[in-house]
Amino acid sequence: MNRIQRVFEFIAGISQQQRDRWALAQEIYAAPRLDVLALRTPACWRRKANVQGIRR
Repeated sequence: MNRIQRVFEFIAGISQQQRDRWALAQEIYAAPRLDVLALRTPACWRRKANVQGIRR
């Protein structure tokens, strides 16, 4: 598949510099920004317990 892509890019006239720029943009903007593993734990378990003795 990569070989077919490179042949197409060669025919279309896409330079190595443009491919490098595209790869850098993918690396910067396609990176996940959220820690998805932390969201697997229910919110009530992630919160700190705020329970203290009841004063009357």
